[in-house]
Amino acid sequence: MVTSQSANVAVSLDSGQTRLKELGYKQELKRDLSVLSNFAFSFSIISVLTGVTTLYNTGLRYGGPSVMTYGWFLAGFFTTMVGLSMAEICSSYPTSGGLYYWSAKLSGKDWAPFASWITGWFNIVGQWAVTTSVDFSLAQLIQVIILLSTGGNNGGGYLASKYMVIGFHGGILLMHGIINCLSISWLSFLGQLAAAWNVLGVFVLVILIPCAATEKASARFVFTHFNTENDAGIHSKVYIFVVGLLMSQYSLTGYDASAHMTEETKSADINGPKGIISAIGISIIVGWGYLIGITFAVTNIPYLLSLHNDAGGYAIAEAFYLVFKSRYGSGVGGIICLGVVAIAIFFCGMSSVTSNSRMAYAFSRDGAMPFSSFWHRVNRQDVPVNAVWLSACISFCMALTSLGSVVAFQAMVSIATIGLYIAYALPIFFRITLARKSFIPGPFNLGRYGIITGWIAVLWVLTITVLFSLPVAYPITKDNFNYTPVAVGGLLLITVLSWILSARKWFRGPITNIDT
Repeated sequence: MVTSQSANVAVSLDSGQTRLKELGYKQELKRDLSVLSNFAFSFSIISVLTGVTTLYNTGLRYGGPSVMTYGWFLAGFFTTMVGLSMAEICSSYPTSGGLYYWSAKLSGKDWAPFASWITGWFNIVGQWAVTTSVDFSLAQLIQVIILLSTGGNNGGGYLASKYMVIGFHGGILLMHGIINCLSISWLSFLGQLAAAWNVLGVFVLVILIPCAATEKASARFVFTHFNTENDAGIHSKVYIFVVGLLMSQYSLTGYDASAHMTEETKSADINGPKGIISAIGISIIVGWGYLIGITFAVTNIPYLLSLHNDAGGYAIAEAFYLVFKSRYGSGVGGIICLGVVAIAIFFCGMSSVTSNSRMAYAFSRDGAMPFSSFWHRVNRQDVPVNAVWLSACISFCMALTSLGSVVAFQAMVSIATIGLYIAYALPIFFRITLARKSFIPGPFNLGRYGIITGWIAVLWVLTITVLFSLPVAYPITKDNFNYTPVAVGGLLLITVLSWILSARKWFRGPITNIDT
């Protein structure tokens, strides 16, 4: 017989909280996010203004307009396949642990601890690398804005030292840490503001930049020009196209944030998957519009790729600056446009720290991290503040490698794309193989198309792992060597060795924390 008290408790629990309880976890974080807020976190981390702006140089150098225009949709299609597969699993297992928890549940009892360990460490290190690359990119953009505001490189403008850039980076992370100590209701508001800023920012820039340009590229140039002048010794168009895809694939990363925020999302078994899919879909559309709009203002690719232009080699910054300088005799308008981008990058880093902290909170809850009990603590507002500052501190330490070697820093940041996508692919692989018959889908599911979508997603991740590990310049030297395979392989080696030497003796995968 069901008592009135138990009936009231059942009514008070939404579907996400009920499912969390079924999975064996207490509700420790405040469940206050709507589907819009959940979407906003992933959308602001994907942040096309961040990804496209910071890697526009790469897109121009390797293939140029046509590769960016069509490569964006190619990467977008396969990213959607990955997102759909993740959304289906998220609907069944809506926990903050996300990917590593999924791997544990889908790989079977014998493989669960090891699968969870590998996936979790690739996921969390990949997230830290994303935060590092985003906030360091903002620090570099601030340097460029200062340079342009003081006259530009050719005009004797002030170029901040690498130590000042690290200082900017640390200051940005400090602000992100403070913001992420606020309650989830404040983070929800800021996340929605970030999403709105990205959409409105793109809308303003794609209208303002082409309209202000005195010289515009033709539609034929934007949609058909294939740049082979890359000063990298690569002449094969297929090879150039492959390397040029990096800009698009890097931009469309970070949507696992919706999964990590599920324990704070209402009806997470439904709204978590919606957050993942809508963030990817809208980013593809908005990002393509941004790419097309700014490329119409590009008329001199060789100059924009020069390391000695006014913006210190930052191609998109130089394009904005020249557009306004050529029409009005002053590049102030371009600097203001860069300010719009800078704010979007700031929001991106903010949301990235939020996602990092929730992953660290969940991973430490299951005892996978050193000093787990400390990182798992939440404050009176149900915010994992210790995990927040852990994420900020590690991201700062990762950026310190830039002081010694730009190559070492780039190798570390490469984990942000490849390492994170490997973490995406592992639970999907287990779902379509070991758990093909045992997987019980949630409210959102792909039905009979789940297996084929999963295989497409896994094969795509395997493909980009190989492609983005290829050399990006010939002849190969210590300055242009692609350290991606070294960085990702090193992470894999460290993770496996730590398992063999230590973790296999004590780590048992996700641990329920509801008293019997």
